[in-house]
Amino acid sequence: QVQLVESGGGLVQAGGSLRLSCAASGITISTNAMGWFRQAPGKEREFVAGISQSGGYTSNADSTKGRFTISRDNTKNTAFLQMNSLKPEDTAVYYCAARRRSPVTAGVYRAANAYDYWGQGTQVTVSS
Repeated sequence: QVQLVESGGGLVQAGGSLRLSCAASGITISTNAMGWFRQAPGKEREFVAGISQSGGYTSNADSTKGRFTISRDNTKNTAFLQMNSLKPEDTAVYYCAARRRSPVTAGVYRAANAYDYWGQGTQVTVSS
């Protein structure tokens, strides 16, 4: 059984930082593509950042470039999202996702339907 458990969310002032963690079990993240998505109230889930199956490629949404960094620690089987210079518009529930299907690209998957497993989400609230 695959489980992804996010943690690290909370309330932070604009300009602050948070580090989200996604602890995986039942799946080895070092050999699977991972992604972070977010969903704000009344909005669709959107891509935030992703890392390729090999770990050699990362990609960010335009809104998070230069501020958010995705990484993974293979020894801990955990993915991370470092978020700096947070803005009120970053407020959302953040989800990590993992892909187990056979790869169709060596790059990063930006579509939610490319992923097979999802965590329960962690709330991030940025106050102005």
